Amino acid sequence: MKKAITVILALMLAFSMFACASASTPAATTEATTEATAAPTESTATQAAPREAELNIMMSFPQYMDQWETYCKQFEAKVLAEQNIKLKINLEMPSSDQYESVLQARLTGDDAPDLYTIHCNNLKVYNEAGNLVDLSGQPFVDKLYENVRDTVTVDGKVLAVPIESMAWGVLYNKKIFAECGLTAPKTLDDLKNIVSVLESKSYTPFMLAYQEQWVPQLMTALALGGKVSGDVTDWVERMYKDAGSYEEVREIFDVIDLIMQHGTDRAMEEGSQAGAADFANGKAAMFVQGTWAAGTILETNPDFELGVFALPVNNNENCTRVNLSTSTTLVVHPSSKEMDLALAFANYVLDDNDSSALFQSCTFNPI
Repeated sequence: MKKAITVILALMLAFSMFACASASTPAATTEATTEATAAPTESTATQAAPREAELNIMMSFPQYMDQWETYCKQFEAKVLAEQNIKLKINLEMPSSDQYESVLQARLTGDDAPDLYTIHCNNLKVYNEAGNLVDLSGQPFVDKLYENVRDTVTVDGKVLAVPIESMAWGVLYNKKIFAECGLTAPKTLDDLKNIVSVLESKSYTPFMLAYQEQWVPQLMTALALGGKVSGDVTDWVERMYKDAGSYEEVREIFDVIDLIMQHGTDRAMEEGSQAGAADFANGKAAMFVQGTWAAGTILETNPDFELGVFALPVNNNENCTRVNLSTSTTLVVHPSSKEMDLALAFANYVLDDNDSSALFQSCTFNPI
């Protein structure tokens, strides 16, 4: 009897254990099923196809096409990684002498680029034509030096990202100057002496490369800026009131004549890029240009000893000045269909981590 009871108890215990096992199995199965069901959802989210988008960007410095193409690729990768947007940037860089006409055709033909470069001096005109977005609230604004921010501000609104700040003056070959015992001039008479010494040593004083019309225009503006800033400071204001005259500043042509009479041949047949390369190879000792030419010069001749001095326009040292300014700026057009991305790129141009390498590769000054 005891044996029978023992057997029954053993069987009951076995059935009890089986029941417990059976009861726990569905829970484990359900949990596993839930996890298995959840897993594809995460996978699906991770593998979601990116949204496709395009930005059209037009810029005015084809000499830096490679650098900007690289930077655009970095931005495309950044947008894909952070926003899951497959962005394609179409970068267009017409030649500098055709840029303005190509841009105007695009703007008037209802084919405006999302972002484009214009000279700082033209911001007011483009804004009045309705071609600019107010960028005052964008993050990059707080990064600008105050005096630089002022140059891209019109009617209290920041309208552009300053890209290129420039120094205009006379680039010179330090090695040739040292060989001839010369130092940077302070007056026009000093510059005339430098020309005389260089020619006595069989060096051509000035590199002339005027194929693009903006180069001689630059030299005129540089000479005029020195005269006005150092001598007739109210001249511009009076000219606007029809109370001034070019007769007051005619001496700017003295230094222009000196340059033209003592420069390389066939000035109208040589472009600024070729001129910079020839200057780097020692074809002339001086080159009236801006610091933007440094990239071509140093690429052509990495060992070149480059100096810059202010262009003397007369014998008043107060008029001998280097012209510093913001030149190229990047703006956003109001018709952009990808406004968020356009604004993001505008800010990325001054990115804390990535923009330094770009500016250095383009030999741009800090802004």
